[in-house]
Amino acid sequence: MQERRQSDRFAISFPVRVKWKDDSGKPMTEEGLTENVGVNGVLIYLPRSLPSVGAKVDLTVTENPKDEVSVTAQVIRLERNAAHPQVALTLVDGVRVWKKKVWEFAGATIAAQKPDELDDW
Repeated sequence: MQERRQSDRFAISFPVRVKWKDDSGKPMTEEGLTENVGVNGVLIYLPRSLPSVGAKVDLTVTENPKDEVSVTAQVIRLERNAAHPQVALTLVDGVRVWKKKVWEFAGATIAAQKPDELDDW
């Protein structure tokens, strides 16, 4: 199977807030963490409620409270694992700001990390 991704994804945990309307129209807000960050999408862990596939959501990365990044995304996939529910999102609006302030920051953060020292057992 050929890889379809056109850019790197970074396995990094940023705090996020996701807002959407459920199937009955009730406003929902859920706090979670990114699992991995791509240039056009993100996989997020949401501990309690998940939006429906196809739903549009407002996604805010709250890593830097003085400079939060908000974008609009659409749900493309759900992982309904009871122990670790996840939602995969593709960005609909705000891609440019996402790329600069989230994706590039994630890459720089990962690149700056030093490997763990080996323990001598």
